[in-house]
Amino acid sequence: MFVDEVKIMVKSGKGGNGAVAFRHEKYMEYGGPSGGDGGDGGSVIFVVDEGMTTLVDLKYRKHVYARAGEDGGQKNMHGGNASDIIVPVPLGTMVFEHATNRLICDLTHKDDRFVIAKGGRGGRGNARFATPRNQAPTIQENGQPGVTMEIRVELKLLADVGLVGFPSVGKSTLISVVSQARPKIADYPFTTIVPSLGVVEIDGARSFVMADLPGIIEGASQGLGLGLQFLKHIERTRVIVHIIDMAGTHGRDPYEDYLTINNELKEYKYLLAKRPQIVVANKMDLPEAQKNIKTFREKIGEDIEVFEIAALTQQGVKNLLLKIAEVLSKTPLFDIYEETNAEDEVIYRYEPKDKEFKVIQINASTYEVTGKLIERLIQMTNFASEESIKQLARRMRRFGVDDHLRVAGCLNGNTVRIGEYEFEFVD
Repeated sequence: MFVDEVKIMVKSGKGGNGAVAFRHEKYMEYGGPSGGDGGDGGSVIFVVDEGMTTLVDLKYRKHVYARAGEDGGQKNMHGGNASDIIVPVPLGTMVFEHATNRLICDLTHKDDRFVIAKGGRGGRGNARFATPRNQAPTIQENGQPGVTMEIRVELKLLADVGLVGFPSVGKSTLISVVSQARPKIADYPFTTIVPSLGVVEIDGARSFVMADLPGIIEGASQGLGLGLQFLKHIERTRVIVHIIDMAGTHGRDPYEDYLTINNELKEYKYLLAKRPQIVVANKMDLPEAQKNIKTFREKIGEDIEVFEIAALTQQGVKNLLLKIAEVLSKTPLFDIYEETNAEDEVIYRYEPKDKEFKVIQINASTYEVTGKLIERLIQMTNFASEESIKQLARRMRRFGVDDHLRVAGCLNGNTVRIGEYEFEFVD
């Protein structure tokens, strides 16, 4: 089963909690704090596996959750780190945050690996908070929470050459005779319903990857037929080989087919029509093709070279492969991301920093503080310990939360909401 897009939920592991403990040993009257740190939570990591060609494994794995780190223990014993979850994916995999459509990573090299969701840091035990002024602290930290998000995983084939054209024009036949790929071949519309990859070798010295892509119909750029499911697999290709059924075996006009396909490529968002294109007239072993080729050449013009082949009998195929290799040698890789028309403009995107926060007035007596760092401090605070709560208050004052609340109009006795917790503001 060929699967090229899935949605899954990933969750990294929470860090283990730090421990509060003191040494109780003979002849050591002042043993001191000995609470160990918690272990780090496991991360979710995507790794390229060249042996994979589909996302079918993820289709039936809707949730990928890493384990939490172990809690710290007595005698300065640190909790164990949780193991990372390694998820193998095919070469050419792209990962997006589903809610925002933000690209997280694009795995295009055989050794690529990317941390999709980083595990939470383990909380510190009370041994880490000992100072000359406070030699017996009862402060400890809870582990940092893990990251939870829904992601969309897409596979876009990494092929040098993409075969395009209407159904049953001979794409599958061509790739089957020039490579070891064995796609299903028959003479009816939409024979190819999944892309096929084949490695083409020329004289044992040069090689390239060719993709036989699903058939296209008018309106594909708007999603009709196989639509976008077809077009997205051609985004990475450097050279487009446009195959035309010159015999018109299904009653279509070869020149109209040529115009229709090119229009769909032009309408698609990645400027596919501007990529090098080699026009191939197939089925030239049929009498109808010999009649149609003259009219086709007159309409298309002398500036565009047309290669005449018969894929079934391999007539003209060798010359076509040599031409493809020649064009490939002169064609660089294309950027598959959106291009802007303003070439001279520099766009700066604001990236919020972890230490930044906002104070929002909810009503006359209630204020809300939001921000990654502040919310993380709340989650890592042990509210069963009075000393830990005091430590939290000192940290928030140091980060300027109190000052921002005063500027926003917060008064003594007002309610301050941070995450799931509410506090009384004391000025």
